[in-house]
Parts: sequence; structure tokens; C-alpha cells
Amino acid sequence: MSTIDWIVLFGTLISIVAYGVWKTRSDNDINSYLRGGDDVKWWAIGLSIMATQASAITFLSTPGQAYTEGMGFIQFYFGLPLAMIIISVFFLPIYYKLKVYTAYEYLETRFDMKTRMLAAFIFLVQRGLAAGITIYAPSIILSSLLNWDLRATNIVIGVLVIIYTVSGGTKAVTQTQKTQMAVMMGGMILAGILVLNSLPTGVNVTDALHVAGKMGKLNVVDFTFDLENKYSFWSGMTGAVFLFLSYFGTDQSQVQRYLSGKSLSESRLGLMMNGLLKVPMQFIILFIGAMVFVFYQYNQPPIFFNETLKEEVYETDRGPDFKDYEGEYAEIFSEKLQAVEDLNDAVRAGDEPGIESATLRVNELQAESDTLRKRAIELVGEAVPGAETKDTDYIFMDFVLKNMPIGIVGLLFAVIFSAAMSSTSSELNALGSTTTIDFYKRRVKQNAGDEHYLKYSKIFTLGWGILAIIVASTLSLFDNLIEAVNLIGSLFYPTVLGIFVVAFFLKKVRSNAVFIGALLSQAAIILIHYLNTKDLAGIFTMGFLWYNALGCILVVLFSLIINQIDRNK
Repeated sequence: MSTIDWIVLFGTLISIVAYGVWKTRSDNDINSYLRGGDDVKWWAIGLSIMATQASAITFLSTPGQAYTEGMGFIQFYFGLPLAMIIISVFFLPIYYKLKVYTAYEYLETRFDMKTRMLAAFIFLVQRGLAAGITIYAPSIILSSLLNWDLRATNIVIGVLVIIYTVSGGTKAVTQTQKTQMAVMMGGMILAGILVLNSLPTGVNVTDALHVAGKMGKLNVVDFTFDLENKYSFWSGMTGAVFLFLSYFGTDQSQVQRYLSGKSLSESRLGLMMNGLLKVPMQFIILFIGAMVFVFYQYNQPPIFFNETLKEEVYETDRGPDFKDYEGEYAEIFSEKLQAVEDLNDAVRAGDEPGIESATLRVNELQAESDTLRKRAIELVGEAVPGAETKDTDYIFMDFVLKNMPIGIVGLLFAVIFSAAMSSTSSELNALGSTTTIDFYKRRVKQNAGDEHYLKYSKIFTLGWGILAIIVASTLSLFDNLIEAVNLIGSLFYPTVLGIFVVAFFLKKVRSNAVFIGALLSQAAIILIHYLNTKDLAGIFTMGFLWYNALGCILVVLFSLIINQIDRNK
């Protein structure tokens, strides 16, 4: 990167941290620290909710997802507006009525302390792991792209977040997220415009859309019902709805965002803003990935996008073989480029037989290209044992480094860092709050003053921040980072959501029944995932989004059965 890019990057990050600390410099009470002072307006709540979910993983993985698999991932968000309505109607009024600091306080009122502790503990485990991933995910990509040490990158992100989160708590997180969202969305929209402007002379947006569509990158909706299909209309409107209900309705990192609202109405508006804007936001990011794919139909892409690892392969005895693959890849690209130009000519001429013939040829060559790329990736794994060969999370930022103008590169790296900071700050804030309210205040020291709890909230937030950095330094990269986060959520969220569903709607179910039902459901989901990963002779396969619906339903069923058994004794 150029000097200007470094100035833009660090100037943006330091400004965000300084702004968060300065805006909350005089706020030193527990209500402000944990609930933001109960004076946040609806639009700030909406931005904070969106910023919490829009981690760096969103901007690293989502374009790569569209580049490799098309825009079908957008279906994951189809159920979000419905989930926001349900939370606004059923969850929010109860939280406001009880004036809770955390979502799990309600469970003790409805059931008992052990059920509250179970839900809070599951949250701490799940979100504690996720906090490490939200630091690690951008770090491993950025450290490679910027030639930084991985641990140093983890520490830079972690320390920047810790400074303002420990200093100002919920209020600092909300204040900084407004700025972070402006940086993130402004940067990505600008990137989208520049990607389109990077297309060759004579290739307009209509041409790009035709190419992307004919090559299967704009297939947004899939109505096929298949439990093995991760992303379809049906998984988005069922499994994903349950995941969103769990995440936005019971995960303290999100609950804390809207409990800071001035009123119930403000919080509801903030949630609905998220429900209405999140799908277009994800569409834009996926569309950028699809347009990057189109760009590489006219400009030869690398066969492997992790340049640092590729250089290591060159130094091994498999280097010549890898270069042979690159040569074959270039030959296929030359043929495909001509086929793409033939496709454009046929589309402009309205020649339907020509369009069909050119489309068939383009996709045949793309399949050959994909097969060769797969072989090259396998070779990388053989040449550098233990290296992570999945490179889809590098696609977008590799494109940025090689094709974006000076200044824009630094801005887009600032987008990634800002996203990492926004989601991590919410997580640490929520982890510190839950530890303080649900464990320390409830079990260790019940009658201390606000100043005491404020002190320990900061200590616990700091502790979770340090732990997140440690976790980030010991992780291995998943196949796709955004899927990794959704998978972890799908393993743990269903149990917590099931507990809340029983609490809200099944008034006759007692505490012991739901407690045992939750434990059985959690064990069942982990077993199901184990069977999925082993794929025992194809006996059992289920897309992980379905865990969310199944796990919640199992909690309800187990609770009802156990409750009935207890009543019959």
C-alpha cells in the first residue's frame, strides 16, 4: 500500500477510537455503561444492530461467496424482517417491563436461577468463541495481505476495541458504531462503483449483468426443498428465522443494543430498520462479489488468491508443477475470454441461438477452469503441509490491492478493521455485562453499590477482551469465515431460543422440565452435527441452518414431555 493508504487506514481507526472515548468521557454510572443511559434514538439503535452483525467476516467472505457460488447466500436473510416483527411484538415488551440489564434475568423470574445460569453460560461459551473468531477472521487475511505478523494483527484489533469498550461500555459502542457503519457502507458502495468502472471499455453494466447471469452468479432464489441445501428460500424462511430470533432476541450482544433505546417504540423502530435495510445491504455486498467475478472474465484472475502462500509454493519442489497449472489456466482463460466476447455480441444482436451456444461454451470453459483451480489448490496443500488452502476469503481484498486507486485501498482496509472492531466491541460489552449481572452480582456479591459493579464490569470486559485475543491466536481457518460464525451460532442458539419460547408461550411448563429439555436438546444438536461431519455412509446429512429450527422445537417437545411426566408422578 502507498503512504496515503496507510494514512487513511490508521487515521480512520484512531479517529474512531478517540471519538468513542471522548463521547463517553463523563459517563461513569452503571446504567450508562450497561444500558447506554436509556436515551438512544431509533436510527442509532438500528445502525448499532447492523454494525454488530456486520463483522469483518461479512466484508471478507461475502464477496468471495458470490464469486465462487453466486448470490444465493442472500436467501439466508429472507426471514430477517419476520424475525424482527416477532421480537418487537413478543420479546421487547417483556424486557422493557422488567427493566432488565440482560435477557437472562427474565428467565429467573419465569423459571429459576439454574435455568437463567444455563442460558447465560451457553451465551458466554458461544459468544466467547465468536469474539475470538471476529478478531481472528480479518487478522489472518490482513496479516497475509499486509505482510504483518498474525499475532500482532490480532493484538492491534483487540487492543483498539478494548480501549473504548472498557472506557465507555454500551454508550461508547453505540457512538462508535454510527461512524463505523458510515465508513463500512460508504466504502463498499464506492468499491462497487469502482468495480463497474474497472470493466473494459465497451463493456457496460448491462453486459456485465448478462455475463454474470448466464454464468450462474445472479441466481438469487432457490425454491427447491432439500435439507442438504444450506441456502434456499425454505432454509431462509425457517431455519434462518429461528437463528435470527435467537441472535436478535436472546443474544446479549444484540439485546444490549436495543435495550439502550429511549422507549419501547424507539427500540422497535431500530429493530425494524435493521429488518428492512439488512437484506439490501447484503445484496450490495454480494453483487460486488458477482461483479468482481465478471471483472475476472475480462482480466485473468490468479489461480490461487493467497499470494503469500503461493510464494511459499514456488519455493518448494512442487513449484514447477504449480507454474504448469498456471500456464494451463492462462490458456483456458484466453479461450473463455473469446467466448465471453461472443456472448456479449450475441446478446447485443438479439441472436438467441448464438446466445445459447456462447453460454454453453463459456460455462464449459469455466468448469474446466474451476477443475484446474481445484487441482492447484490441492497441490498447495501437498506442497505446504498444514497450510490453509481455502482462499475464497482473500478474493475481494486481493482484487482491491491490485486494482483500486491510491487512497481507496486504505479506505477499504479501514472498512475491514472497522467491521472487526464494531462486532467485537458489542461482543465484549455483552460478555462483560452478562458476567457482571448474571454471575458476579447474582452469585458473588449481591448488595454492592453501582460504583462497585461499574468497576467489575470494566474488569470483566477487559478480561474477555484479553481472552478473545488469546482465542484468536490459537484458531484455525474454517472453509468460509461467514459460514463458521453462522455454524457456531446454529450449534448453541437453538437451545437458548427454545428456553425463551417455552418461557413466553408455555406458561404451565416448570423450571426442571425446561432445564432438562434444554440439556437434552443441546446434546442432540451436537450429536446431529457430529453425524453430519462424519457423513456416515450418507445416512444422515442436514444443512446447519436447519439446526436452529430443530433445536428450538426439541427444547419445546422435551420440556412438554418431561413436564407431563413430572405432573403424573
